[in-house]
Amino acid sequence: MKVVKAVGARVDRIAWLEKSPLQRFSPEVWSRQRPTYSDADPALITAALKWSQRRPSGNWYVVAASRAIRRDRPLGFRIGGREVVAWRDEAGGLHTGPGACPHLGAPLTSAEVDDDALICRWHGMRVGPHDSASRWCPYPSFDDGVLAWVRLDSVGGETPTDAPIIGPRPADTTVHAVTRLIGGCEPRDIIANRLDPWHGSWFHPYSFACLEVTRTPPRDEITEENHGFLLNVTFRVTRGLGVPVQAEFTCPDPRTIVMRIVEGEGKGSVVETHATPLGPGPDGRARTAVVEATIADSERPGFRYARRAAPLLRPLINHAATRLWRDDMAYAERRYQLRTHQC
Repeated sequence: MKVVKAVGARVDRIAWLEKSPLQRFSPEVWSRQRPTYSDADPALITAALKWSQRRPSGNWYVVAASRAIRRDRPLGFRIGGREVVAWRDEAGGLHTGPGACPHLGAPLTSAEVDDDALICRWHGMRVGPHDSASRWCPYPSFDDGVLAWVRLDSVGGETPTDAPIIGPRPADTTVHAVTRLIGGCEPRDIIANRLDPWHGSWFHPYSFACLEVTRTPPRDEITEENHGFLLNVTFRVTRGLGVPVQAEFTCPDPRTIVMRIVEGEGKGSVVETHATPLGPGPDGRARTAVVEATIADSERPGFRYARRAAPLLRPLINHAATRLWRDDMAYAERRYQLRTHQC
């Protein structure tokens, strides 16, 4: 009887593994992985980066997670060396504008929100989305439900667009998380990091295994149709269990790179990495904010439970993203230092 139960339990475990997104894989000793430096061609990465930097942006910059901007107080940011203040009106609408009061330069981050306007605490001057005076004029803003954006035409210098250029997302964005980190580099260094998928299992062995790049852009004549990278990778869950997927990396604009799962568990899910230039820091070096949005989806019926547990899942997703970007920021900062001869 015990033997029968043991066999039945084993059959049940095998059946569960066959249905589960988790799959067994043979973990490799880190030092015995197949080296990828010969595949990670610097000339190819440079060509892909140059192509991405010629993409239009419409002068839109990611400010922060949409939920980070609340109705009870304004938030301040620095983008391209300019102070920007963001707030919401009573109906939840997003507004942005210059961060200094036009009267005597008081910080509008300390202003009082009154319906759709800000009241400066220094002398009570009122500014808002309907101002059109040359001394203080609101900026165009956009809220896509996951991220808040601002359009700064004087910073971007391109032909403006009515809305940011956003790649395909899951129709339901309920399960999402946004993490934000700041590093000493420029946006192109962030993008270059993501245009090197070969470093994944070497630099992040705690997260990725069995990584194989199966398609790359050509060195010459890169186009919208052929600029993406395609790879097979296993997202590691335990030492010997992971979730194998096929993922594609594309650049919808010069400061964004998107990883989209095209086959496997979570098909259609995306990780959007946005790089927002902040301006020089106290040491004169460039500063860039990485705002990364993870938007998860699944065709499995049980995913409805993940939607209900989204507030509990966000800290876990953010923890994983932050861990990855602490490593990748060192990569981007090193690249910036070498490029600008600051080391």
